[in-house]
Amino acid sequence: MVVDRVGPGRDFVGYGPKPPEFVWPDGSSVAVSIVVNYEEGAELNLLEDGVNDTWGEYSTIVDPPWRDLGTETHFEFGSRVGIWRLARMFDEYGIPVSFGACAVALERNPPLCKWLRAHEHEVLGHGYRWTDDWKLDREEERARMRLAIESVERTTGQRVRGWYVRSFPSVNTRELLVEEGGFLYDSDACNDELPYFADVNGRPFLVVPYTKVFNDNRYFIAPTYGTPHDFFENLRLGLDTFVREARGGYGSKLMTVGIHSRWTGQPNRADALRRFVEYVLASDDVAFVRRVDVARFW
Repeated sequence: MVVDRVGPGRDFVGYGPKPPEFVWPDGSSVAVSIVVNYEEGAELNLLEDGVNDTWGEYSTIVDPPWRDLGTETHFEFGSRVGIWRLARMFDEYGIPVSFGACAVALERNPPLCKWLRAHEHEVLGHGYRWTDDWKLDREEERARMRLAIESVERTTGQRVRGWYVRSFPSVNTRELLVEEGGFLYDSDACNDELPYFADVNGRPFLVVPYTKVFNDNRYFIAPTYGTPHDFFENLRLGLDTFVREARGGYGSKLMTVGIHSRWTGQPNRADALRRFVEYVLASDDVAFVRRVDVARFW
């Protein structure tokens, strides 16, 4: 077995016992970043890839040569119905969000691209396809990154300033972002709650960490949410802790919430998100923020 020994180093200290003291530009002590993972249409499927994706609503795996029409149509629900339920919610409450979108998924949903052009939400790069880019060699990953940049700018009018890929990056991803230029940050790490600068061959590059904890994928990954109420409670408990720590003198906080249109776009799960949105809006010193604005501030 050949072990990857290149790529970013490891840091087990970070900010240590006392995080930096600051206040967000709007005066809030806790910023909440909702990231909508938009992947529908970019996932693996038998017709295009010879394999089926496995991130459906159930654990049955359908192997080739059969198509997994259950999972295929589940993804289609996200682009046909779920994304619009979420879009209406964001419009209703007037909150800014970041759409972590795969380029091909956007190409296959022109109405969504039109909606994004008419709003000020961020489009965050999430790869060309929803694939395991950590398996790619360096030049293939670079080529797909460029395809994604060009495609997203063509469909939405935005040049992506942030980047994160499916599951986790390759050892080359961050270096490629720096070499490509034009990026303010990546979210390909879960090792902190606040932004920090990573060293990339002697150059500082901003990381705005992501989370797999405040994430709707926990509906399917053990320990799972039993009901949408569990999702809401998970978010509420997290926010309450951030607020308590901020008020206790441990610095302002950034809370990231990851959702997917095919999952949280379901009516019962959307209600849990709505309850959290209302909880945030009713809280003192808490505000919603786009990740690109976090990056520009930091």
